[in-house]
Amino acid sequence: MKFEKWQALGNDYAIVEAAALPWELTAERVRAFCEPHFGVGADGILLLSPGDVDVVANLRIFNPDGSEAELSGNGAREAAMYLRRSGWTEADEFAIGTPSGVVRPKILDERTCAMEIGRASTSSADFPSGGSDGRGIVSAAGREFSFQHVSIGNPQCVIDVGDEVEAISLEAYGQDIEHSNLFPNRTNVSFIRIEGSNVRARIWERGVGETLSSGTGASGAAIAAFLRGSASPIAVNLDGGELEVAVSDNLDVLLTGWAERVYAGELSDALLKRLA
Repeated sequence: MKFEKWQALGNDYAIVEAAALPWELTAERVRAFCEPHFGVGADGILLLSPGDVDVVANLRIFNPDGSEAELSGNGAREAAMYLRRSGWTEADEFAIGTPSGVVRPKILDERTCAMEIGRASTSSADFPSGGSDGRGIVSAAGREFSFQHVSIGNPQCVIDVGDEVEAISLEAYGQDIEHSNLFPNRTNVSFIRIEGSNVRARIWERGVGETLSSGTGASGAAIAAFLRGSASPIAVNLDGGELEVAVSDNLDVLLTGWAERVYAGELSDALLKRLA
């Protein structure tokens, strides 16, 4: 079974075409596939299947714990670059279907694209007790944090910790916040510092843990900064690098960044047998 490994700012995914799968991609198989010591090692799997007249392909995104994500900004960007490079389309602008809706990449060069990832909201079913402004307080490991909820295809909990952003332990708080009963579908968590139109963000990703980068996490962080008066576009500095997030007055998001292929591979007979 052939696959390709891609990464964007250190956020790495295995890209698999659905037609190549010899079996259903179950949660158990996803965990075994993504396991770094006995499997391929990845932050998740991007599964591509043919689209229809409106979309080039449909994209499903699996976390390494076997759960399925609605959207990944980095993953969708990697998928877009893969589709263009692999000949699924010759267009520089096209559409990809995801569980959260259609995203629209525009290829800028051989490793960079800008992607319309949808309209964000500060209220959603992922924070059912929240008001229209998405503000709230969450408890974790004996501490309370004020946060901004943002829904951008998936749930984001953005916490401004100012100058503490570099020192704060994501391991100490991320798990409790992800699984807080405030968020029935769990949540991604961003700890940020805002400096004008620049945001420093560290990300705890739902189903992953602390991660070098997250496109939707960066988008949530940028929206929180925008709502506090930061001018768009906003540069979000992550452990893996920088993403640019343009936010409209209606909270439409344009995410720009790079993605590149690491290698193409083929699963061994031994691993295929174990996965089967």
